[in-house]
Amino acid sequence: MNKYRKILTLLLVLALSSCSKKWLDINVDPNTPSSTVASVKSRLAWIQHYYLYAQGTAGTRANFITQQLTFVSSAAQQSMTAGWNPIAGMSTTPYQFFFVGAGSNFQDMEAKATAEGAYHYLGATKAIRAMGFMLMTDWYGEMPYTEALSEVITPKFDGGKTIFEGCLADIDQAIEYFKMQQPSTATPLSEGDSWNGGDVNKWLKMCYGLKARWLNNLSKKSSLYKPDDILLALDNAPLSIGEGTTVSHIDDPTDNLGDILFADPVKTSIVFNNAGMNTNTLVTKWYEDILTNFDQKGVEDPRADKLLPWAEYGIPKKFIRSKGVDMQSTIRMNAGPLTSSYNDGNTPIINNNRTIAPHTWYVNSANNARWGDTVYVSIKSSSKGYNNDVSDIFRWKDGTVAASGTFYSRPDAPTHLLGYPEMCFIKAEVLFNKGDKGGAFEAYKSGIKGHIDLMNMKLNTYGNINPSKSPMTDAKIDNFLNNGIGTAANITLAKIMIQKSIALSFSQQNWNDMRRYDFSNLVYPGWSVPYEYTVTAAAQIKIPLGKQFRRVRQVSHEINYNAENLRASHPNALSDDIWSFPVWWDIKE
Repeated sequence: MNKYRKILTLLLVLALSSCSKKWLDINVDPNTPSSTVASVKSRLAWIQHYYLYAQGTAGTRANFITQQLTFVSSAAQQSMTAGWNPIAGMSTTPYQFFFVGAGSNFQDMEAKATAEGAYHYLGATKAIRAMGFMLMTDWYGEMPYTEALSEVITPKFDGGKTIFEGCLADIDQAIEYFKMQQPSTATPLSEGDSWNGGDVNKWLKMCYGLKARWLNNLSKKSSLYKPDDILLALDNAPLSIGEGTTVSHIDDPTDNLGDILFADPVKTSIVFNNAGMNTNTLVTKWYEDILTNFDQKGVEDPRADKLLPWAEYGIPKKFIRSKGVDMQSTIRMNAGPLTSSYNDGNTPIINNNRTIAPHTWYVNSANNARWGDTVYVSIKSSSKGYNNDVSDIFRWKDGTVAASGTFYSRPDAPTHLLGYPEMCFIKAEVLFNKGDKGGAFEAYKSGIKGHIDLMNMKLNTYGNINPSKSPMTDAKIDNFLNNGIGTAANITLAKIMIQKSIALSFSQQNWNDMRRYDFSNLVYPGWSVPYEYTVTAAAQIKIPLGKQFRRVRQVSHEINYNAENLRASHPNALSDDIWSFPVWWDIKE
């Protein structure tokens, strides 16, 4: 890890000199880079970028586990994850981007910020360090922590409790730094902060919100779970949508150089980089169902049109919303679903002994069971930078919309890093479990309304382009809030957690919550493990029947270069079934 840190410091300094965004600029001689020349403002922007990529990747992949998303039939790691038959490929990226891209800069960042009294940069570094290590222990369980990012070449692994407590301590220290007054000679946080624009109050609220999230994740630890401490943290967390941390992204035509790890564009949303730039990621029927008929009242959520993708079909062209893939069906055991094709010419074509009319969709497969897969639309968006397109709407050559994209999968989609809606749902869960149904319902309703309002802030910037890229109307919002979400008299934990999962689409926290509640279909109605898992022997070796997807196997870097410490970290660390062993906070006490 120390070698990674030194190499990445050199590479990042080189990269910093070529970026056009003001917070990614650094005025140094590119021919003589060193670990000391990067300013606190330039380091922070890159630390933020690489951490954000780590958590965004983890969130997207976790939502294949929780079945918001699925994948076309293939042997790719995303497809295998969706079938609960995970492979090593899913493990690596969050680890790489946190340790190599972000963590490699912490030590030098803290030294430089301390030297100039830039307390707010110290606060930001402590906060991101805590976020990153908490992500690591949520993802892998035991991890190098106390010796990580040090001179130790083969660092020991620490248990989840040690990491958890260390992250809470870092957040508390970050809060203290943010409360300090920087000297006038220190670099203003606004010059380097790409998340909150230097708004220290938002950073403080984010830190308290993180505390509330993490303390609530201790719900299985009877001696440690303290509901009143969670409520106290919530009092200081975001209390409105404007107080949350929303990271803005842009679709910049010049953003085509990419970062030094993956060469992905650096200004686009992480969900776009992970899933939205491809045609192989689909939504599931379970996700469709909770958006279209929540609580079985027949009242559609106004967010359904924005979170599910659309495409144009027929002559004349008509927008039709995608169906969700039924993960409890046999579709993925019958080579499906498959990506659709399109005859964009003016003459019929012959495909697998059938005639495909001009300007119509089809599936290029001899398996006629797959011909109906045209009802599934990917979450793909196009982009001006990555795709050299004129807009973010993916079209066939004749102009027909092949995929509208979804709210979170577009290149300019916001990242709701920590927002008011999540805080509302945490409060609702805590109050419900304390027996305060009235208070729980008010928090639950505020969370739903908050997420709708947060989405509309972005949707209003598009205008009225198509059903996916248009604001939600007051009539639909009011109908859903008044008739579709229930009342204080019939509020349930299931309603709270389902609505939280919608508001946290593409978030790692959804997997944390499902693990806390043991994947219960009483808490997540209609949810079940993928059918293919139940009939796949290889999957049941990794996750034995009766167990669940509880963690990710450690990355190959630790297996290959730190095996002795990895082996000592957990009795099953190198076993095929490590995926099924709970991380520390997921073990009931």
